[in-house]
Amino acid sequence: MLERLAPLALLLAAASPAHAQPESAVEGDAILKDFTFGTGEKLPELRIHYTTLGKPQRDRQGHVTNAVMILHGTGGTGKQFFQPQFANELFGPGQVLDAGKYYVILPDNIGHGGSSKPSDGLKMAFPRYDYDDMVAAQYRMLTEKLGVTKLKLILGTSMGCMHAFVWGEVHPGFAERLAPFACLPVEIAGENRMWRTLSIDAIKADPLWKDGNYTDPPLSGLRTAASLSMIAGANPYALQAQYPTREAAETYKDEAFARTFGRNDANDIIYQFDSSRNYNPWANLEKIEVPVLWINSADDFINPPGYGITKKAVARMPAAKFILIPASAETKGHSTHTWAKFWKDDLAKLMAE
Repeated sequence: MLERLAPLALLLAAASPAHAQPESAVEGDAILKDFTFGTGEKLPELRIHYTTLGKPQRDRQGHVTNAVMILHGTGGTGKQFFQPQFANELFGPGQVLDAGKYYVILPDNIGHGGSSKPSDGLKMAFPRYDYDDMVAAQYRMLTEKLGVTKLKLILGTSMGCMHAFVWGEVHPGFAERLAPFACLPVEIAGENRMWRTLSIDAIKADPLWKDGNYTDPPLSGLRTAASLSMIAGANPYALQAQYPTREAAETYKDEAFARTFGRNDANDIIYQFDSSRNYNPWANLEKIEVPVLWINSADDFINPPGYGITKKAVARMPAAKFILIPASAETKGHSTHTWAKFWKDDLAKLMAE
């Protein structure tokens, strides 16, 4: 029986095929002792798994001078950035994040991938982490394990986009540049919060969930959560163009669902969706004084462009630039953030500043 459901990040990437990890990639774990969460809950050890590309370069004082951190979205892992539409456009020789030049750090955030998460054994007794906890863990991973006290760039997609805004306020100047892609710097509310909580409610309403103590996975709830994620991450323009008949649309839907369903634990999903509950950097945007390249896409169901938020927000960050990628049959909905061809030239300009 299936025990896991697809990560949201993979669902939003339209069920991309598996991607190969470069031979040069190095994996490791940062074991953070006595980690205290914002709720007051504690773990004697919190594991943050990470993957790196390239090698750290150091100045005469021993400080790492070439580190870049890239942060994944809800349900993803650092390894999602090895997908060809991202890695093949950015990490190669002469490319904007050339792994021969930069030390690229790709963490799995709390509750994701190889890092500590509810499905490791604590289930619903796992500390109720939030985005502030995730950023705190990233900070400790960098400073305590990797010896990084300065970053050339934080690039974040979706949830990682929101983490970038948190970083800019909690640790101003730690990263010389921020590149938040596919999010808004406001409280998760309205339709965005609703579809997340509908996914949580569906899992909890499944009789097999048993308050998180299930022996068989709550497949009915997981199917609903997966279906909501597929719709939330889709580009309607592309789907209409590529699957213009009922038969074509339903065939694609079935194939995409089959490729993704069965990859993530139900309790992990609940925690992942709920971790955005108190995110809200709106009040302190003026603290973000470093150059910011903020990019959203017009076909993003999760962060639609018509709210009027972006114009007000960018005016409050003295070195921020906002770009809205127009919707087309070529863009990827929310997952446009992972297709570097749409924004790599703008990222190159940011890195040149």
